[in-house]
Amino acid sequence: MIRTSILTLCALGITALSVAQQDPQYTQWFMDPVGFNPGAAGHSELTCISGTYRNQWQDLGADPNTSLLNANTYIDAIKGGVMLSAFNDALGQETNNMLKAGYAFHLPTLSNGATVSAGLAVTMFNKTIGNDWVSIDPWQDDPAIPNQQSSASAYDVDLGIYIRKPGSFYAGISATHLAQTELATLSIQPKRHFYFMGGYDYAIDSDYLVLRTNVLAKSDLNASIADVNVNILWNQMAWAGVSWRPGDAVAPVAGFQYSISQKDRTSESTQVFRLGYSYDITTSDLQNYSNGSHEVFLSYCFKFIQIPMTQRHSNPRFL
Repeated sequence: MIRTSILTLCALGITALSVAQQDPQYTQWFMDPVGFNPGAAGHSELTCISGTYRNQWQDLGADPNTSLLNANTYIDAIKGGVMLSAFNDALGQETNNMLKAGYAFHLPTLSNGATVSAGLAVTMFNKTIGNDWVSIDPWQDDPAIPNQQSSASAYDVDLGIYIRKPGSFYAGISATHLAQTELATLSIQPKRHFYFMGGYDYAIDSDYLVLRTNVLAKSDLNASIADVNVNILWNQMAWAGVSWRPGDAVAPVAGFQYSISQKDRTSESTQVFRLGYSYDITTSDLQNYSNGSHEVFLSYCFKFIQIPMTQRHSNPRFL
């Protein structure tokens, strides 16, 4: 039933394919879904800090450069996950900065081991437009073109619902820019964006080889696009695969992870380091002007537990 629902969700997203998107895009989004869905916060047993850097359409003049830093963890006392996110995006004359804080309430674990959560995030968004214009005719004569740097800030809201069964499947639906707060100084109003994500892990050879599939469909109700990824995880250590964004790019993806676990009488710890890289081979008309897009993903997840010392009493006669 759940597998059928996920496939239906993915199919609905793929049927609306087109190009264009106001929010930035990432090829390795599936490594950190909290970036698009606040409901995903706290779904790992570990506290995770992750960063993504993307250089899109390299060698194209004023090509987009995007950086994203996310942190999320589960807190027992509030029965849910919390997240913090910082984002910077530079595209030609335009620079966008964002700070986001969110909370995801986790429902009791279902009988099949899956967890459902609902998340809310508040965003502070800032946009700056410069004045370093390049034109054939004197742009100073056009009153519609600003002759000085302008910026504006606003607050917005994101919502998300997420379900995940570790090592098996996940699915989610989320929306960003729900308030559509206008940046009055710039006369710009961000549009609502909707995201549908789903994925399934299939063990080919127990945990030695795992086939992982991921789909992200996104739309602002005017234009839509989807990311489809298939990769194989080897020995819980390395993965390789390919992503496809119809009408835009095909991207080989590879990564490596290293885990450290320690336990003694007084403490227990788990640490996981992940490094991923993808290269988008542009398939649109931009391939005549760009050498593709590079993206690097890095994360550190950890959990440290102090084991209380047990007080024991003994009689010296029986030592």
